[in-house]
Amino acid sequence: MARAFRILSRNAQSLPLALAVSAMAVATAGKAEAAASGAFLSHQALYDLSLLKSRGSNSINSARGRILYSFSGSACEGYTSEFRQVSEMDNGEDKVTLSDLRSTSWEDASGKTYRFKIDSRMNDIETGPVDGIAERVGDHITVKLKQPQAKTFNLDGSTVFPTEQIQHIIAAAKEGKSILEQTVYDGSDNGEKVFNTMAVIGQPIRGDQSIASPDPSTENDLMKSTTRWPVTVSYFDHDAKPNEGEQTPVYAMSFELFENGVSRALVLDYNDFVISGALGKFNVKDAKPCK
Repeated sequence: MARAFRILSRNAQSLPLALAVSAMAVATAGKAEAAASGAFLSHQALYDLSLLKSRGSNSINSARGRILYSFSGSACEGYTSEFRQVSEMDNGEDKVTLSDLRSTSWEDASGKTYRFKIDSRMNDIETGPVDGIAERVGDHITVKLKQPQAKTFNLDGSTVFPTEQIQHIIAAAKEGKSILEQTVYDGSDNGEKVFNTMAVIGQPIRGDQSIASPDPSTENDLMKSTTRWPVTVSYFDHDAKPNEGEQTPVYAMSFELFENGVSRALVLDYNDFVISGALGKFNVKDAKPCK
């Protein structure tokens, strides 16, 4: 999904690709054999961003932007995600921050290999690319970074990649589970960030149920019979040492997730402010079936 966009402001928390690239417009299955519904939908989606709520000491006056997400692939050739997020934020002190994030990633259907490249600019200043590959080897994952600096390190083998994360959420939803915890690596930040996540899954929404605020996804003929679930995923810093009591998430994302990997009604909660992502355009892409 994902893949998960990502930088709205240096004063706010970064949105990792798990949500932007994979959980937002959201990617698709990591392990095809576990997806009961079969193929995931190759598609392109455009999300319009706007400020939904502002609170806290780092609150902002206005925010706007767009996310363009393109997903394609199959269980035999792997899944490719292309993502771009452009956003503008005003903190009310005549200071406007413009951010531009671009990323591409490829993940094989078995969840063994994940390649990623991320480029970002803040007020026309490049903040440094991230480029690397993560491969599952035995009981661990080996990450090899080319940028921002050459580095090799290992992750626990229970860690999942972005498309794998979304696949597991869909599988859990179909089994009637309401809570799913996963450790996710998506290459965000400096390429070394790992997140603990908790997904809360609501009751299924049938495609034939009436909807108060339709959008291009719910009006598409291919989607009208497709079940979806309301999902909220909270992201926690894997390396943070929690204080007494419950650990506060870095941010949380809510969305309605279709069983074919498409997402709508996006809400990003950065604690100090909340951003809405309305699905403005949705196109189904041609896909090559597995031979």
